[in-house]
Amino acid sequence: MTGNTGDFDDLLAANRDYARTAQVQGFDGIAHAGVAMVTCMDSRIDPLRMVGLAHGDAKIFRNPGGRVDDGALEALVLGVHLLRVRRIMVVPHTRCAMASNTAEELRERVSASAGKDTTWYPFTVVEDQEAALRLDVLKVRTHPLIGEDILVGGFLYDVDTGLLDEIV
Repeated sequence: MTGNTGDFDDLLAANRDYARTAQVQGFDGIAHAGVAMVTCMDSRIDPLRMVGLAHGDAKIFRNPGGRVDDGALEALVLGVHLLRVRRIMVVPHTRCAMASNTAEELRERVSASAGKDTTWYPFTVVEDQEAALRLDVLKVRTHPLIGEDILVGGFLYDVDTGLLDEIV
């Protein structure tokens, strides 16, 4: 589905305002604080600000559920070897749709919204968030292209308090 002219005008106007005041020139793409984070796409999460970082400090990879999937691993390997990442945070969150619904519930909800059958779509739900987080951290720590000198931690972000709880 393509957008119509004007469908994004509000966002483009906001971008022009941002570009007038943002300090984006001169950034080299390196993670200046040496941090990478895998977290959920949830809009209640402000990855940089929640850990006191700013533009240019970290590499952020977001997906539903904040899981370490193949795309996240690729991003982390590149971050470690090309972008000076030395610490990796894996950060799912409380009240996550991927952890509070079954795959069938998600299929039903999306089917109702889309008006199409979704029984074929493989939604990746999280049955036990802490167990999944431990597995994801282990997956990063044992990846052959992520060195033993890279620090990897697993944290649960509470969307109601803004606090991180270190799990692993």
